Amino acid sequence: MEKTALEQALNQLDQAAAAIRLGIQDLASAPGADGGIAEAVHAASGGVVDPFVFRFAIFVLAIFVGYYVVWSVTPALHTPLMAVTNAISSVIVVGALLAVGISASGVATGFGLVALVLVSVNIFGGFLVTQRMLAMYKKKER
Repeated sequence: MEKTALEQALNQLDQAAAAIRLGIQDLASAPGADGGIAEAVHAASGGVVDPFVFRFAIFVLAIFVGYYVVWSVTPALHTPLMAVTNAISSVIVVGALLAVGISASGVATGFGLVALVLVSVNIFGGFLVTQRMLAMYKKKER
């Protein structure tokens, strides 16, 4: 009787490994912003994990990680952090300009325009904050 339970467990393990192999094979060809990882998890779990739930969980985790990373930065590192943030925002500007210029629908144009405005405000605010932080380290004139 123990041998049958062991055989069943091994069969289930083989099925899970086969599902993971199929998910990995489909990873490159699956659509999605995450490269098909959510679909691979969906396939590996036998359809239990919904791709939307997987992506939403990653989004929520990114919010928490981002919050704790930003609030634990010391003031001395704030200026380099803002420089990197401005560089990332400039890449977003390029993407927003492409969305506005190449889009075939009005929805994509609208979202591209909103992204362009928000990123422009972020970059401008980042430069203002960086300038203010650098002014704190200047020697005061007498």
